[in-house]
Amino acid sequence: MTQPNHFPTLRAFVVMAALGGMVLGGTLLGDTVLAAQNPGPGGMRGRGPGGPGGRSATIALFSALDLTEAQREQVRQLTEQHREQTRTLAERVRAAGEAQREAMQAASFNEQQVRATAQAFAEVQTELAVQQARLRSDIYGLLTTDQQQQLARMQAEREARQTERQERMQQRRQGQQRP
Repeated sequence: MTQPNHFPTLRAFVVMAALGGMVLGGTLLGDTVLAAQNPGPGGMRGRGPGGPGGRSATIALFSALDLTEAQREQVRQLTEQHREQTRTLAERVRAAGEAQREAMQAASFNEQQVRATAQAFAEVQTELAVQQARLRSDIYGLLTTDQQQQLARMQAEREARQTERQERMQQRRQGQQRP
């Protein structure tokens, strides 16, 4: 009897994890930018990451802060300052992910090549994460103390809802597994 081939499953997992990291990073940055540029309630509906008729959670959080026109303009300026570096890093993430995928799918296993491409991929993802965190921090610094406190409350509420959803999903899975 032949052993099952787990490589496609592992490869799919690695690729999905890499893509998930890129998507999450891009979404967080894009949400921050779009949120700050959002003209107010109802703006961006049907056109953003939230899909038709809605907005992503991050956009909703920032929109609820009711940024002043001056704050929106400052955010636009910060975003523009970071835009090219972010694009460059995103392209490097894509290229490093492709190199890693190719090394993992090579006909002959080369551990050094797999390790090198995985490390390069991790390093560029780290650079992108730092860039995005820097931009978010700069934007956060533009908020008033009241807006920062309101944002912290809203983020805590969002995380609590997410935890509740995860717990409900876990309970459903456990209920489905029982005979």
